[in-house]
Amino acid sequence: MPSHSTMEVRRAEVLTSRENRWLKKFRAALKGSPDDACIAVEGVHLVQEALRSGLTIDAVLVSTSGERHLTKLSPRLTRAIQLLRTSDRLFDSVTGTETPQGIAALVRPKEFTFDDLLSGGTPLVVVMVGVQDPGNVGTIVRSAEAFGATGAVATRGTAQPFSPKALRGSAGSALRLPIVSGIAPAIILAQLRVAGLQIFAASSSDAQGALLPSAANLKAPCALLIGNEGAGLPPEIERAADQLVRIPLAAPVDSLNAAVAAAVLLYEAARQRHAVWEKP
Repeated sequence: MPSHSTMEVRRAEVLTSRENRWLKKFRAALKGSPDDACIAVEGVHLVQEALRSGLTIDAVLVSTSGERHLTKLSPRLTRAIQLLRTSDRLFDSVTGTETPQGIAALVRPKEFTFDDLLSGGTPLVVVMVGVQDPGNVGTIVRSAEAFGATGAVATRGTAQPFSPKALRGSAGSALRLPIVSGIAPAIILAQLRVAGLQIFAASSSDAQGALLPSAANLKAPCALLIGNEGAGLPPEIERAADQLVRIPLAAPVDSLNAAVAAAVLLYEAARQRHAVWEKP
């Protein structure tokens, strides 16, 4: 097996012009509007996660102050990855964060199908319907991976899970968890039903028949529907679900944050599926 030593890293190209094609690609991707199939990850943690994930990485960009991070990354920086160096000023001109760490990468995420969401064990799919805050989307994806979901869906009208803010919120989970996006809610519901998944809708209402999370059978193949931060799930989506689930609250607040509600339900699913969690 070949060594991935620093000697194998392609000699870095130094970028000195704001109009350089690589800087334009990074700028577009880090602003959430890439001009090809690449997405951009920024910060040493996300770049490390991208390298570990085995995804195709077109280029790694480091600023003068960001070069200190290369020691951590060099074992995985093979000759297939274009290494780019630039000044702190030019790096800051392409990034969207207030305190950039001076390192970013252009990554080609895996493309998943609906069938991929059901593989890897008993299906547990999180479906985001109209979740508009990319930070919430990223946090939901992170919780989904942490609690053993087999996949996630960002339906049409939900924030893009590969946007820079969502990627930061996912802490790298979006690079690993099977995710399908851009599907109309009605279509994904039909696909879930044909696949035999029980469909649970998170509801903030006290609708008659709504179950507490512990009373819902989350051991079986199922999907959890999470709605918009303010309005929740559309009434027609709630009606299309097999069962409503409500999270009881100890204080008179209107509802939980969408990402928090998703985490509570995902934890309950994991608790039911892994009896060892219940042992002291």
